[in-house]
Amino acid sequence: MRCDLHVHTIHSGMCTVPVLNRVCRESYNDPHAVYETLKRRGMDVVTVTDHDSIDAAERLRRHADFFLSEEVSCRTSSDTELHIGVYGLNERDHIELQRRRTDFPALLAHLRERGLLFSVNHAFSSLTGRRKEADFREFAACFPAAETRNGMLLRRANLFAARFARRNGLVKLGGSDSHTLTGLGRTFTEVPGARTPEEFLAGLRAGWSRVCGESGNYWKLTGDVLDIGFSMIRERPWTALLAPLCAAVPLVTLGNMALETAFAYKWGNRHAPRLRYTGAKGVPAAESLSL
Repeated sequence: MRCDLHVHTIHSGMCTVPVLNRVCRESYNDPHAVYETLKRRGMDVVTVTDHDSIDAAERLRRHADFFLSEEVSCRTSSDTELHIGVYGLNERDHIELQRRRTDFPALLAHLRERGLLFSVNHAFSSLTGRRKEADFREFAACFPAAETRNGMLLRRANLFAARFARRNGLVKLGGSDSHTLTGLGRTFTEVPGARTPEEFLAGLRAGWSRVCGESGNYWKLTGDVLDIGFSMIRERPWTALLAPLCAAVPLVTLGNMALETAFAYKWGNRHAPRLRYTGAKGVPAAESLSL
């Protein structure tokens, strides 16, 4: 079975860019359109990982192949921001996780007590800001899974995440992280032999996952940013006054790619360096990971 494990809808809240955070959403994806798009692109089971919200479930829970998830924004023990993918939760879990977002030990305690599968998302991206050395030690010690293929991140950042998961025995997960309909289902996780959402989740917990599909690139990011901008104008026509800013988007995303590359190499070389032993064909084993 296949599932895109990182999906956003209109319920993901407002974007985090100053000024625009008052008028522009993180995503304008309609939940039903998300479901239909994922099914057309071959996903056997569907979930949504909105930021700190499960509101999309109201329209999707009637589908037998849907299970509830979310992306929790929290503070680590080092007081840095982190996004955690949590899968197969219920409404009560959502309430408890939101209540504990600023108390990392309490948040982890609830996740473990409930036996929920949870992952550190985009660990080698600057998306959530700065990182500290202690963060990566905490990721390795406290998390059962890591997102090792994100459809919006550069291939190198995903490779570092895959190495990190391999070195620390973490379950590997993948998803598109698409905030528009364009990228949905292009990156996903597969569990061979699963037949139901329950079996799919059980297979993930057991480590039977296989990540598949695309990494991100400059063109994907630029296209998504422009798509979200046009959706903002459709929702709030007066924001057309900001349309001239669209001309700067290609330069802004190019600068973002440069920052992302530097961030990935800085932390990846420290916490997910290339393994020095070689495989049967003389290729470094970590480099043999397909991305």
